[in-house]
Amino acid sequence: MVLLETNLCGHKLSNPTVLASGFLGLDWASLDRVAKSGAGAVTTKSCNLEGREGYNNPTVLANEDFMLNAIGLANAGVENEIEELKILRKKTKAVIIGSVFENSPERFGEVVNRISKGSPHLIELDLSCPHLGGKGFEKYHDFASDPVLIGETVRVAKKNTKIPIFAKLSPNVPNIADLAVAAQKAGADGITAINTTGGMMISAEFKRPIIHNKFGGVSGPAIKPIALKCVYQCYGAVKIPIIGTGGITNGLDAIEMMMAGATAVGVGTATYYRGIGAFKDICREMEIWMEKNGYNSVKELIGAAHG
Repeated sequence: MVLLETNLCGHKLSNPTVLASGFLGLDWASLDRVAKSGAGAVTTKSCNLEGREGYNNPTVLANEDFMLNAIGLANAGVENEIEELKILRKKTKAVIIGSVFENSPERFGEVVNRISKGSPHLIELDLSCPHLGGKGFEKYHDFASDPVLIGETVRVAKKNTKIPIFAKLSPNVPNIADLAVAAQKAGADGITAINTTGGMMISAEFKRPIIHNKFGGVSGPAIKPIALKCVYQCYGAVKIPIIGTGGITNGLDAIEMMMAGATAVGVGTATYYRGIGAFKDICREMEIWMEKNGYNSVKELIGAAHG
């Protein structure tokens, strides 16, 4: 797939599709399976220092337009993730992105230092999840929307690793470009945009919210216009690469996301609609469209919509 080759911070991807964090990435075996199914890169499920139980069921609701979930960042902790990464590095040639979250800049630094022992190619800081800033860390509750906190967290993370850092940003903010700029100024090597947008569903029959946590994150086709806008804004504000994530279900979606400014495209909910073959299908659809329209490389797509 020479036509589709792209690069993230010196790491070559055979194609621009990246498994988004939280989908099919619970252990090395599932990540390896996704890589073998055609993904150019795979992102682990987000982990923190001690691990987290997450929320009770029901945690996921899906239909043809979107997926709503509130898993609660359930994970077994970074020490378990390190062992999974060590095995995965031996099993796959795909680029591996280790995703982490914590409740304060200092703890982000600790978890980044630890996950680096597993040698992922890139580290993604989940700065955008609404579950951050828990008990004892209330002053960090607005992590996702505070450029000062985002900058501080990126700086602490950079001090704790030599691995390139990507800052994953939230769409639930007034101006995502301000956050991208703050991350870049603090030394971030790249941006992931976006995480899910907030939402909920109510059962009219039972007169109550459907998922246990009441509110959750919306992903899937419904958020594609939001993701495109956010990536477009980030590309116009920063010079570092962007992994554009949100609503990518087919090849044309991926092409439009790259034209908005993405160097690679995150694919997550599409695996629910199209199965694990979504990566190869999206790549094939991209190739067909590019050849038909005279493109020789995905590099020609990046930022093309900016004129």
